[in-house]
Amino acid sequence: MDTRRTAMTLSGAAAGTLLLVMFTGLTTAGEGRFKLRELYPQEQIEQVLLSQDQWRPWPKWSERQAWEGLPAEVRKDLIAGGEAYLGYDWPALPATLFLEFARDGNRSRYEREHFARRSALTALAIAECVEGKGRFLDDVANGVWALCEESFWGVPAHIGAQKAGSGLPDYAEPIVDLFAAETSESLAWTSYLLGERLDEVSPLIRKRIALEIDRRVLTPCLERDFGWMGFRGGRVNNWNPWCNSNWLVSALLIEPDESRRVAAVAKIARSLDHFLDAYEDDGGCDEGPGYWGRAGASLYDCLDLLHSASDGAIDVYDKPLVQEIGRYIYRVHIADRYFVNFADASARVGIAASLVYRYGKSIGDDKLMAFGAHAFAESGGMAKAFEGKPGYGIGRYLAEIFGAAEIERAKAYAPLVRDVWMDGIQVMTARNREGSTKGLYVAAKGGHNAESHNHNDVGNFIIYIDGKPVIIDIGVETYSRKTFSSQRYEIWTMQSAYHSLPTIDGVMQAPGGQFAARDVRYKSDDRMAQLTLDIAGAYPEQARLKSWVRAITLNRGRDVTVVEDYTLTEAAGQITLSLMTPCSAVVGEAGQILLSASDRDDALARVIYDASKLTATIEVIDVEDGRLRSVWPEKTTRILLTAKKPALKDTWTLKVEPTKP
Repeated sequence: MDTRRTAMTLSGAAAGTLLLVMFTGLTTAGEGRFKLRELYPQEQIEQVLLSQDQWRPWPKWSERQAWEGLPAEVRKDLIAGGEAYLGYDWPALPATLFLEFARDGNRSRYEREHFARRSALTALAIAECVEGKGRFLDDVANGVWALCEESFWGVPAHIGAQKAGSGLPDYAEPIVDLFAAETSESLAWTSYLLGERLDEVSPLIRKRIALEIDRRVLTPCLERDFGWMGFRGGRVNNWNPWCNSNWLVSALLIEPDESRRVAAVAKIARSLDHFLDAYEDDGGCDEGPGYWGRAGASLYDCLDLLHSASDGAIDVYDKPLVQEIGRYIYRVHIADRYFVNFADASARVGIAASLVYRYGKSIGDDKLMAFGAHAFAESGGMAKAFEGKPGYGIGRYLAEIFGAAEIERAKAYAPLVRDVWMDGIQVMTARNREGSTKGLYVAAKGGHNAESHNHNDVGNFIIYIDGKPVIIDIGVETYSRKTFSSQRYEIWTMQSAYHSLPTIDGVMQAPGGQFAARDVRYKSDDRMAQLTLDIAGAYPEQARLKSWVRAITLNRGRDVTVVEDYTLTEAAGQITLSLMTPCSAVVGEAGQILLSASDRDDALARVIYDASKLTATIEVIDVEDGRLRSVWPEKTTRILLTAKKPALKDTWTLKVEPTKP
């Protein structure tokens, strides 16, 4: 049997067909892969790359017709965005603020001021381009100077790559993290857009920009192999395309030496190969949909820049892997702003609507284009798109500004795919019917416990009813020093006991690639969709699990049934199954738990269990973290189903069903 045969989607067109996929371990990349470095070696890049004089990705300030031709409401909002920062008091970044991460693990306070500076610069630079009267130039100059005077363009949590380690940054050792690269991109675009206008303030401003970008990004990236590049071995993540996209902008716009410019582009292409190599053929992002915005979406940023800067000569949009990586984002969409959120992912995600639309247009995927247009419309369309503070990156903002009119006219809808099976990352999603949020939706995962941004969650599942969360993955708290340290799994949100998973005598799943799902099977037809897997391998020996076979089944129009069939190697004192829910939970008549959402007077769903075998208790968790509170209510519920008399071998059956058809 070909265990790499993937059914990404199964819609009503496949009526009556049963799809079955089985495999016993982690898959590897299949045929049809490609290498950018082989398709476009340095010698070819040198031939096709446009010079800085030739490349005009976006209109400069001087191209007044383009800027004045923007829709009136867009111009008004962009100018208002800049006016909010006229006479701006640029936030200070003192040493003690930087040191907070090393001292108490807090990274938020420094980052808030750091990002505020960059958001202000974006708003001011764009406002000056739109209005074109010089009113914002002094404030732009102040912003540029403030950023250039910073000792380090990155954030405190990322200075571990320096020889000096944690604490204050070593000015003598520039390293390139996510936000050093982002800062370089913003300054490069500012220099490109305003050009000679900045010289009117001082001819030293653009020289300073070029000097700092070269010292902090261009030369270090050429001369050093940072971990995110992938040349040292190991699996890369969103850092790779995110950093590469910003380095690419900086090299294309700022690097004066054409041979170094070509060398940078060639090295970026080689580095991106390592990112693509880490992906399975299904295009699934194990970092989740929120990180897709800086993983798959940043890959598109890179490919779009390469395509533009080569006048279309560098083009890989026909490659299946590039296409599948793009489609991932609508395949994990549940309803409204809810997305499947395993690992360090939030259940509510705001997607980069314009980028999603452009990605779909580049690969010729009407659904992806429509999804981007849908997200744009849902956020208020052109009337609301440019209200408030912009992001701190200018490149994507420019694409949104000049693409707003087109996306406003585009066909808009959420694809709401019925069935998805991504065998590489072992994620299943299923809903009652294609194109509708009505009724039941379930997502479940296999995989292993060394995934990027991993939680110990092999076998976890989530359930929604009518687009509302019922059984959830709570996600991740605000990042702190502990989040990406050896203490990571001390954090409760990372532990299997706070996912829809069993705990045996207090023993939870363990981190590491060896702790993985076994004997994974998927099948789907018009009546049902099912993921079956043995999760015993995700637990250490102390759990004494011989097997724990879990079958998660969506019975369309009826319920989600979870069958737990386990065998222990020796007796256990306690076995408990956890379920997380944002609903209030009440243990009703024997074998039933009623779940009620805060926006409903009646129960939304019921959990049915075997009361002869299991005892139900309810634990209310106070949600105090700001990141979690932005998604979930202040009180979240953990349901604990505990075996009355744990047996060496047993079978439990749970059902989750709507209270109303």
